[in-house]
Amino acid sequence: MIHNTAIIHKTAVIDESVQVGPYAVIGENTVLSKGVIVGSHALIEFAEIGENCVIHPHACVGTPPQDLKYKGEKTKLVMGSNNTVREFTTLNRGTTASGITQIGSNCLFMAYTHIAHDCVVGSGVIMANAATLGGHVEVGDFAVLSSLMAVHQFTKIGKLAMISGGSMVSQDIIPFTQSQGDRVKLVGLNLVGLKRKGYSSEAIEDIKSAYRTLFLSGITMEEALDQLEATDPKKEVREIISFIRSSKRGICRPGRKENIEEL
Repeated sequence: MIHNTAIIHKTAVIDESVQVGPYAVIGENTVLSKGVIVGSHALIEFAEIGENCVIHPHACVGTPPQDLKYKGEKTKLVMGSNNTVREFTTLNRGTTASGITQIGSNCLFMAYTHIAHDCVVGSGVIMANAATLGGHVEVGDFAVLSSLMAVHQFTKIGKLAMISGGSMVSQDIIPFTQSQGDRVKLVGLNLVGLKRKGYSSEAIEDIKSAYRTLFLSGITMEEALDQLEATDPKKEVREIISFIRSSKRGICRPGRKENIEEL
């Protein structure tokens, strides 16, 4: 059902099952898939929205990037299925750098969250109120970004990383970790998240051992990576090694040594 006060652009493609609330604006080059719900006063344009997404009132999806280099080029935002976008969230479309902002499925973006241009966000990601991503940020699957935290442009957040509220992130956060602080530092592993996602005890022990080697052994990062690679590591440790090897902004490290005994 489309409310009679909604404004629909002639190029929009809307499945017959979609619900659009009062005064919502469905703009140019928008695709709304089966089961999508759009709340009142929401704005969606230049976006492809997957099935069963819920866009709450006053959210802005696919709007122009906040980038001075952007000159109105035809770019877009693509979102998977089963996402929830809460009130006053802003999800910007890409720039000519990549042409696209990509978001996976089963994500929750709480009120006032912001995803900037050209970001790549995985599936199962949770961004709490007012969490912010700068341009070109990459976020791995099942990461949790707490309230009022911000991520610097071109930074990467690894799979199942959990970052505490108010943190400022300017270096890459490796997978499976917890971090916190005004200038964020690692404080250990996201053990609760790993268990909830069904990682085996063996896999968790491998990740713990890799963390010790990387950050608590006293050897250089390059030596630690070589040492881990020499052990023919399992999948999870290979993911960590690959993440660090590909880092361009540098890796966030522990700021203090609490939780060493737990690791």
